[in-house]
Amino acid sequence: MAETLPLTAMRVGCVVTVSRCPSSSQTPRPLPKGPWSGSGVLLTLDPGIILCHGIIFSPFILDSEYPDGSQQKVLLAESFSSDIRIQVLAPSQGKNQTPSRNWLSGDQGDSFPVLRFNPLSNHQQEVPSGTKQWEAEIVLMAPCLPFQEAFSKVFTASDQWYFGDSEVGQEPSSFAEDLRFLHWFALLRLMDCDFHGADSWVRCVPAKWLKKGDPVFACGSPFGSFCPDIFMNTLSKGIVSNMAGEGNALILTDARCLPGTEGGGVFATLGADLHLIGIIVAPLCWKSNEWVGLTLVCAINHILAGIGSILSESPCLLKTGLHSMELVMEPRGALVGRDGMTQQMLAAVVLVECGPTWGSGVMVNSRLVLTCRHVVNGASSVCVRFQPSPDKMSVAKGNVIFATKDSSPFDIALVELEESLSAFQEPVLASQFNTGEDVSIVGFGVFGQACGPSVTSGILSAVITVEDKPVMLQATCAVHGGSSGGALFATHSGKLLGIVASNTRDNSLGVTYPHLNFSIPVTVLQPAILEYIQHRSLSGFQALNWVGDKIQVVWRLQREPEEIPRSKL
Repeated sequence: MAETLPLTAMRVGCVVTVSRCPSSSQTPRPLPKGPWSGSGVLLTLDPGIILCHGIIFSPFILDSEYPDGSQQKVLLAESFSSDIRIQVLAPSQGKNQTPSRNWLSGDQGDSFPVLRFNPLSNHQQEVPSGTKQWEAEIVLMAPCLPFQEAFSKVFTASDQWYFGDSEVGQEPSSFAEDLRFLHWFALLRLMDCDFHGADSWVRCVPAKWLKKGDPVFACGSPFGSFCPDIFMNTLSKGIVSNMAGEGNALILTDARCLPGTEGGGVFATLGADLHLIGIIVAPLCWKSNEWVGLTLVCAINHILAGIGSILSESPCLLKTGLHSMELVMEPRGALVGRDGMTQQMLAAVVLVECGPTWGSGVMVNSRLVLTCRHVVNGASSVCVRFQPSPDKMSVAKGNVIFATKDSSPFDIALVELEESLSAFQEPVLASQFNTGEDVSIVGFGVFGQACGPSVTSGILSAVITVEDKPVMLQATCAVHGGSSGGALFATHSGKLLGIVASNTRDNSLGVTYPHLNFSIPVTVLQPAILEYIQHRSLSGFQALNWVGDKIQVVWRLQREPEEIPRSKL
């Protein structure tokens, strides 16, 4: 991949800030301390068109126009307070550069930097070198209905989801509050744009071409308008972790983003170029007070299709020059996929349901599933759901034939299906581990059975040994509730490295760290698996209950505990 590719994403990224005109005497509903800011994508220079997330405009919607849950109305410029002021900071495009002006000049009140759409400090700041500032006007703000439909099916209030990043000491926003404007996007037009003739539009591809494991770049400005000379258009790289909805309207990626990147672009590689595939909706997702470590994205083609239909029905809006907004291009070739991420790896991971609870498991042959002890939770039988192909989900009954004791550091259970799976290709078990190699974790975290297994990427950060034998694998992939029993794969070879058992939790702070997790090496389990397959003997698995004290200490994840803690997932 050419090193210049990420520059494409950085060149079209921008910061959008919304505030009240300093001289305004209008007093709409009480506004929070501002200004409010987030990220955006510069779709084209002539006309100067910006696409960004709509939530930063929500405080400025007139009471008479404020949408409720039953309305899917389009909001035009007259739907917002007349004293709204929109400013855009974007990279200079190399010509007609004007001298720097004060960025957000004027008294902004008693403002202070906080997370999410952050206000600036109250002193004036110069436009950073290499950037340009414009005043902008809002053309429209509209919901993306396919994203909303997909979201409502896979994210439920019962799972205690929220997508904010509440400040310390504040209660997190409710699911309903998050949902109200999560699927809204705003289209802006730059005023006095002087890049005439530069009519090329950002290249886009529809999300239906994405596959799990495809590499992506995310580009946004952490903390919005706070210190843009430092944080503007920061890049992050990850993979497509999962997708949902018609044409993959909803996308999850493990590219790490921060508050303020809402509205930033997510790009995939097609040929020699980066193409826009989505807009960041929520950089921080929380489930049952656990940080998931994934970024929520809306597919760009669904956003633009909705806006395009609005424009076609509103001749007055076409005067803005938006009639040329044909951005979504059918790719002539395949997106560049991630090496080693194949359907075979995805098909080896199954959903294990035990009553109302569930976790993940790994098929080691056509009848045997490895999972975690705490997933089966003492049950004698479980329901196993597997996905032999991207568009098919099958169900089988499994009997729990072994589970380690609670006192064992190895949190393992063995499930045998009542019927063998046809045409199942066994994963190749690794015999050695290379610290620093690319790895992927596949498991049914986040979405459960709704969208098949999710994939996260990282590296094998440590191999912990006892008496020169690996007893624990540490990886940096994002792992969360429901991933227990999932698979740790070597990304490039596809070999099975281990069974995911735990992420890290600081019980004193109540904080979970999804990017620091631990797996049981497959080399610990392989002799027991072979013994059972060949001789129907469980003695190898039973030996896992009687390991030495040194291994016990390693898997306690702390020194000298008062008692052995249960698994963290």
